[in-house]
Amino acid sequence: MPWSSRAALLRDLVLCVLGTAAFLLDLGADLWAAVQYALDGRYLWAALVLALLGLASVALQLFSWLWLRADPAGLHGSQPPRRCLALLHLLQLGYLYRCVQELRQGLLVWQQEEPSEFDLAYADFLSLDISMLRLFETFLETTPQLTLVLAIMLQSGRTEYYQWFGICTSFLGISWALLDYHRALRTCLPSKPLLGLGSSVIYFLWNLLLLWPRVLAVALFSALFPSYVALHFLGLWLVLLLWVWLQGTDFMPDPSSEWLYRVTVATILYFSWFNVAEGHTLGRATIHFAFLLTDSILLVVTWMTHSSWLPSGIPLQLWLPVGCGCFFLGLALRLVYYRWLHPSCCWKPDPDQVDGPRSLLSPEEYQLPQNRRMTRLAQNFFPKAKDEAASPVKGEVNGVL
Repeated sequence: MPWSSRAALLRDLVLCVLGTAAFLLDLGADLWAAVQYALDGRYLWAALVLALLGLASVALQLFSWLWLRADPAGLHGSQPPRRCLALLHLLQLGYLYRCVQELRQGLLVWQQEEPSEFDLAYADFLSLDISMLRLFETFLETTPQLTLVLAIMLQSGRTEYYQWFGICTSFLGISWALLDYHRALRTCLPSKPLLGLGSSVIYFLWNLLLLWPRVLAVALFSALFPSYVALHFLGLWLVLLLWVWLQGTDFMPDPSSEWLYRVTVATILYFSWFNVAEGHTLGRATIHFAFLLTDSILLVVTWMTHSSWLPSGIPLQLWLPVGCGCFFLGLALRLVYYRWLHPSCCWKPDPDQVDGPRSLLSPEEYQLPQNRRMTRLAQNFFPKAKDEAASPVKGEVNGVL
């Protein structure tokens, strides 16, 4: 194997280990904060931290289990019996099992002098599923936890060391998920050199810079009106869920599990943009941007008229300029990305790739496993080239950040 290929495999192994470590670090920070709140007698705060952690974990395990059940029989080779896998997911260990499975496959490929194409494709298959799960976990748990800890700091007027640690781990988790997701999308490109380091950095920065003002606006409102923030979220979330449903998503294996995807996408849309259908993306993105911007402005105006209710000790007058600066810089970088760095791709059916194992095929029909879930996301994220736009592929209508 050429040294460049072996170095790329080693890099993927390191990224796998670091991604799992970041997930465990963020989990530990949340549990640490919950214990500290309970010891200080702040039982409501501790309950909220654990509730966000539990709900996100359940959703993550459901996604993982449903995808495993939908994968063709024999794709994953030697793995525990289905009952053992079900027990792992019931114990909230399904995601970590996938991380261990990816690490084991990566080590197997890296140790081989000439790894087969099937082993390489299967390693990518596992990595892409984990990237999707990590993105879902980011917006179901990490981002709400970051909003909660900021609201608690604003409401209490003081900051603790474990809160700063939680903020750092949250930003680390969000940053890692965004970068890993963009790398996963690049893996699905028919022409991988179209994406470089510059486009990944710009993509990461505009997502993070536009996410931060939204988190800040919700945190400020939560600190002032903790009893009403749940109603605010529920009202917007129902509207966004209806919008997702009207666009006719078809991402999950069956119609009943599709609602889990729609519920997750509606939660993501509360914080950031997520495209769930092919075609007319600019119009939908503009509507969502205007909707979220209007809501954030109303939340900030509410804070400005009632900020005297908050305790002193935190330089609140600096938060608004910082949030505005992040917003305009993020918006500028987003325009730069889509104007000059977002490639168009000629998506063509690949007869050598299917969503299944080659062991199920005859020797004359050896085919490589392909993660159709991430491929659908990539087909929405990277637009079709002009010569292909007139003949879209039916059924590719799933979402992407």
